[in-house]
Amino acid sequence: MTDARRPFKAMIMAAGLGTRLYPLTGLTAKPMVPILNRPVMEHILNLLARHGVREVAANLYHYPDDIRSHFGDGARFGLALRYNLEKELLGTAGGVGTFREFFADGTFVVVSGDALTDVDLSAFVAYHQSTGGLATMVVKRVPDPSLYGVVVHDEQRCVTGFQEKPPRSEALSNLCNCGIYAFEPGIFDYIPDGVFTDFAHDVFPAMLAAAATFHVWPLESYWNDVGNIEQYRLGNFDALLGRVNVVVPGEETSPGVWIGAGTEIAASAVIKPPVLIGAGCRIEDDAMLVGPLIVGDGCVIESGAVLEGVIHWNGVHTGRRARALGGILGRDVHIQHHAIVHEGAVIGDRCQVAAHAIVGPRARLEPCTTVDSEGPAAS
Repeated sequence: MTDARRPFKAMIMAAGLGTRLYPLTGLTAKPMVPILNRPVMEHILNLLARHGVREVAANLYHYPDDIRSHFGDGARFGLALRYNLEKELLGTAGGVGTFREFFADGTFVVVSGDALTDVDLSAFVAYHQSTGGLATMVVKRVPDPSLYGVVVHDEQRCVTGFQEKPPRSEALSNLCNCGIYAFEPGIFDYIPDGVFTDFAHDVFPAMLAAAATFHVWPLESYWNDVGNIEQYRLGNFDALLGRVNVVVPGEETSPGVWIGAGTEIAASAVIKPPVLIGAGCRIEDDAMLVGPLIVGDGCVIESGAVLEGVIHWNGVHTGRRARALGGILGRDVHIQHHAIVHEGAVIGDRCQVAAHAIVGPRARLEPCTTVDSEGPAAS
């Protein structure tokens, strides 16, 4: 890790609705979706703190109280955290624009609230400051440019153009925009006050038209935008497998098995790593947990239940001899005895799956849904 030339502040864009993560975001703010049982925004704050950031701003909109109650003033992360609650969404750039006075004194960094990454922010900011430019964007080489906003640059790493999710055959680059930026206060000349403004659609094209100095910084380390269900699942398991530098909570009691404080595990339970079990859980006789697997805090797994390749959020209760295979279960879901949750199912917060009921492959259950035992839930 290298030191930036000057200290810098940061902003987390935390106002998004997370529609591509629905139904997981039906009752949960996007920055609060858990990676390794901790909100993704918590991993971002820890990253910022590791790189010497001490002052952070965040814009809020969707379930703002959940974010404020969890993070507070940021003191327990070694940060001073301030918020702006948007009455109406202002867009990626408009949300940053509400903090123009806070960022008026020098270089600052903006990070998407759903970014899972171990980017070397100090090196990134040092490069940005060395160019003397107005803005620098973190970019990542991707195998399929058609899934992302693509960035085109010249030999000096100056941005020359953008393509929004181009067909592979028409892509001029395989570099995607990671939603991580370094700016100088002059960026606010391109962000009108109090108006919905988007970086990609409004600010960056205006900068190109004005020939503003705008660079890219290719990222070689891990990045995942956690933007959809599959990327969310992949991000969790990548973190569990050590592919991104984030803290795994709990104690590693054996290779690849982490267990939180106060968790009770029956001697006859079978655990096949990699597995993370949160704090305050109860794992009963003959339960089988097959990794990669993440069990949230305060979960109960009753006798004979089988979990394989599953992500459990906090407070999930899995009944006797129930089976969950490869799904994602939101907060306070109750799977009753002998029920089956099939591969790829995503169950929103507070759902109830009755005894002997079946949740079909790739099913999507709205929060607070009840599935009875008369037949499988539709996929």
